[in-house]
Amino acid sequence: MHLIGIAGIFFGMVASLAAVEWKKHTVVPAGKGSINGVSASDFDGDGEIDVITSVDRQVIVLKGPDWKKFPVHDFVEGLARNKPRPACIHSCLMDVDGDGDMDFIGSNQTVFWLECPKDLFSGKPWKYRTVDDEILGTHCVITGDVNQDGKVDLIANSFRDPISTKFPNSIVWLEVPAKPHEAKHWKRHVFADRDSPGGSHYMGFGDVNGDGRPDIAAGAKGTQAFLRGQWFAWWEQGEDATKPWTKHVLATDEEGASNIMPADFDGDGAMDYFASRGHGKGVLWFKGPKFKQIEIDPEIAFPHSLDLADFNGDGHIDAVTCGKEKDGVAKWYENDGKGSFTAHVIGKEQGSYDTRAVDMDGDGDLDVLIAGHGSRNVVWYENALKSSPMPTSRD
Repeated sequence: MHLIGIAGIFFGMVASLAAVEWKKHTVVPAGKGSINGVSASDFDGDGEIDVITSVDRQVIVLKGPDWKKFPVHDFVEGLARNKPRPACIHSCLMDVDGDGDMDFIGSNQTVFWLECPKDLFSGKPWKYRTVDDEILGTHCVITGDVNQDGKVDLIANSFRDPISTKFPNSIVWLEVPAKPHEAKHWKRHVFADRDSPGGSHYMGFGDVNGDGRPDIAAGAKGTQAFLRGQWFAWWEQGEDATKPWTKHVLATDEEGASNIMPADFDGDGAMDYFASRGHGKGVLWFKGPKFKQIEIDPEIAFPHSLDLADFNGDGHIDAVTCGKEKDGVAKWYENDGKGSFTAHVIGKEQGSYDTRAVDMDGDGDLDVLIAGHGSRNVVWYENALKSSPMPTSRD
């Protein structure tokens, strides 16, 4: 076959695969309560991915691949000074105590952690401990080695007003105590000191100016009476990570700004940002080093979740998001390596507050795990990009 014919088959197959909606698998069926955060790990080391989330006043682990439910924590009053809500607004995983397994970090009026036990499916609750109950309005918890000491830290926001908290309109990073099982609180460092107003949402972590120190970015929704929001910005870490950092505004008048994450999308060696307006419309990117704003998909509604990963195995970082309401659309944005993105629908009628790129079925590619806020479920979409073999020169 001529090379032109082979190329035509190849690109035609890529286009057809990209247009295919990915197979949807249910982990937690739709229920009464919203589900805002989800994480995945092989907690018991059996080779199968397990899922952890919170809903209906519990944190639950779902053992893969059959998703049998194991409650590991009940939200009750008295464990911290703040009254918990029925579910976490966000969560992540972190090996807090350095024992080799992943513990659960949650934000539910209080930032807390649950210690993963050795026999995690015994039916006994995981041990609860407070991380910080003075910051409030923590809409995001992420991890990273902030001060480059070789230890992973926790990053969290505190967007409530001065009446509610001593740390209003701020973002902090927290060091794990030397004895995490005994400490009542973690050591708090306020790096965005009262200069993150308007309902700061989700954050991105990475060195964007090439000085060897990781920086932190955030978006603020500015809707529903959250004043001085509607912006994307990043904070530049100085020589002393414990002192307030320098804020750089990327864009203003960004109604519903929510998510922002760094990566080099165009291969020029400068870090860029991918962002979404989760309480408005649209996804966009900021081309570094001057962070020129470029719209990608101005029409997608309420893209409240975001993750970055290489979904088609071409070596370029792509993005995935999903609308927050129950009629939301899940899309992945294919990056050609030069910062040009093509949108592909992977599913419809699905809400999301949290989206994670995870190899759920162990087949070597990345699938999409979603905590359904409006749709009140947890699902994962099976990567369809390897569903047919690519042609070779022998075809």
